[in-house]
Amino acid sequence: MAMKTKTGLSAVALTVTSFLFVLIAFCTPCWLVADGRLPNPTFERIGLWQVCFNKFEDFRHQYDFQFTGCWWVFEEEYYIIHDFLLPGFFIATQFFLTLCITLLLIAAFLTWLYCFCSRYHDKYVLLLLSIGTDLEIAGACGLIGVSIFGAFGDSRDWMNDWQHNGLGWSFAFAAIGSILLFPAGALFLVEARRCRYRNLQESQPTSQYSMDVRKPSQTDI
Repeated sequence: MAMKTKTGLSAVALTVTSFLFVLIAFCTPCWLVADGRLPNPTFERIGLWQVCFNKFEDFRHQYDFQFTGCWWVFEEEYYIIHDFLLPGFFIATQFFLTLCITLLLIAAFLTWLYCFCSRYHDKYVLLLLSIGTDLEIAGACGLIGVSIFGAFGDSRDWMNDWQHNGLGWSFAFAAIGSILLFPAGALFLVEARRCRYRNLQESQPTSQYSMDVRKPSQTDI
């Protein structure tokens, strides 16, 4: 690894931490969970891509079929309740978090390049600016997705027994990871500014002036 400043190392550490938080939230099914106070809740938990039911029946449809177990939200058997299971706000949350994780994968690759790139490389400042901008956009996408789910996910109009449901730890991980992306991106942008200023300073020619200073002689007086 090339020598890095404390700002650069802090930016890398924050990027890795936020990436892990968002990735775990993206893959785990605990965005909305039952609080455990009901003896046999029909709804147990849901994530961005998986939902867990226990003899769940949608009262909006006249079907005798009961859903039990943890399944992919786009499972073919769920097509009869897609209008209930996948409302607009949930699709929007999936979209913004998918965009966030995609940008984070790009940022992770660029950060890996940064770790082994010399600051004297002609694309070094551009690399820092790209990482910082990417992380800021990823943080905005993640925060939008988290805000949408936080506003509508725990409402009485979605899952059964809404009063016994609450936002889970996966949602908290997504929120923390999205927020951490902003200081991570800001540190990369600060490092780019400092590096650009340092390069400008080093590129300026140094002028040396020699002055002959002599004491006045008797003949000069």
